[in-house]
Amino acid sequence: MTSKIAVLGAGSWGSVLASILDENGHDVRLWSYSKEQVNTFNTTHTNPGYIKDHVFSDTLVAYNDLKLAIDGVDYILFVVPTQVTRSVATQVAKILEDTNQSVNLIHASKGIEEKTYKRLSQVLAEEIKPANRKSISVLSGPSHAEDAIQKDITLVTVASENVKDAEAVQDLFMNDYFRVYTSDDVIGVEIGAALKNIIAIGAGALNGLGYKDNAKAALMTRGLAEISRLGTSFGANPLTFIGLSGVGDVIVTGTSTNSRNWRAGNELGQGKTVKEVIDGMGMVIEGIATTRAAYELAKQRNVDMPITSAIYHVLYEGADIRETVKALMTREGRSELA
Repeated sequence: MTSKIAVLGAGSWGSVLASILDENGHDVRLWSYSKEQVNTFNTTHTNPGYIKDHVFSDTLVAYNDLKLAIDGVDYILFVVPTQVTRSVATQVAKILEDTNQSVNLIHASKGIEEKTYKRLSQVLAEEIKPANRKSISVLSGPSHAEDAIQKDITLVTVASENVKDAEAVQDLFMNDYFRVYTSDDVIGVEIGAALKNIIAIGAGALNGLGYKDNAKAALMTRGLAEISRLGTSFGANPLTFIGLSGVGDVIVTGTSTNSRNWRAGNELGQGKTVKEVIDGMGMVIEGIATTRAAYELAKQRNVDMPITSAIYHVLYEGADIRETVKALMTREGRSELA
């Protein structure tokens, strides 16, 4: 069955998800705030600032006008940076209210809102009235856009409080290279998606410092334990963190140069300042803001997150990375399962 879908955000992941949906036969509208990007996409069918050397289908059309993009759609998929999700949702909410529309909402961004420390499904629920939304789902998992656009085998999870809503989103995306599993653990999937970016920064930093595979495996494993501790404190299912949106996402972002969070950490390990890394990346590094949010949440909830705390001190307090690693390694011994 063909659905009308607006994909908000024409970055790497947004444009690739739009392409998958278009390939699956849906009526897809890809929205960007940038007129220049929209003009380039519609005239050359390329997105050179994000997905290099790929020509998109001419059936996939980009929009700069948000009202036109979401007019009459069945689904709105948010793939904008975490810290602008609320502002975009506010604009969407007004349009939906003015046009008396009710749609299904999906988001595929990975982060926690600064200051409020809200998950993105919470942000969408706060900004878009119940009368204008039928459901809220989250799509997440180990998925580099650069690989998915090459039709590399990719598995992700879609979570919704109502499993029927998750199954409907599953049907939108499923094909022979993009496989989707369902979950009802929205909290776990969102927290795993967001916090894995912190661990990716740490893994990149270890690489930049010259550490080898043993160190990276240790960091990812213990980092996942931290993610699980914080997630379960909010009521997440602990099994979620050994699934695609947990260990799967930690592996893919903690080992690949495709991850901008890993690249950011790698550059920090090589001696660049946080400002130099941010200025040179050219795209949002979600893990930097998420580190602050997770650090503050851990303090509020009295959850032990030493790796997250260490990365926070490096990013926000200028702590020396080598000394920070040494401090982590010389902490008092404890049980692995404590």
